[in-house]
Amino acid sequence: MQDWQDKKKKRRKAAMYRRIRQSRPSVFAITIIVALLLTVISVDSKTLVEKNKSLAEREAELQAQLEAEQARTEELDEFEKYTKTKKYAEEMAKKKLGLVHENEIIFKTDDGK
Repeated sequence: MQDWQDKKKKRRKAAMYRRIRQSRPSVFAITIIVALLLTVISVDSKTLVEKNKSLAEREAELQAQLEAEQARTEELDEFEKYTKTKKYAEEMAKKKLGLVHENEIIFKTDDGK
């Protein structure tokens, strides 16, 4: 009976070693695949970090441009209000058309200005 149990143990050990030897290439292949995946992920994460930095810079540029355009819009609104005033109409009449008010005296210099 002891012989039979010893043989059974030896067969089990041999089968276990066979399984281990057969699984080594599989484990090696899986290790290589995992290493490749980690490499790809690390490279992609670097490019994403760089892209994120460039997008942050672009966002800052666009924000500055937006603020400049808002300031320009406010200036144009003020100018639009000014162009609707009587003072602006008088200034343009004097500059462009050469018109003057009654009893207004215009002095010219010798050089024509």
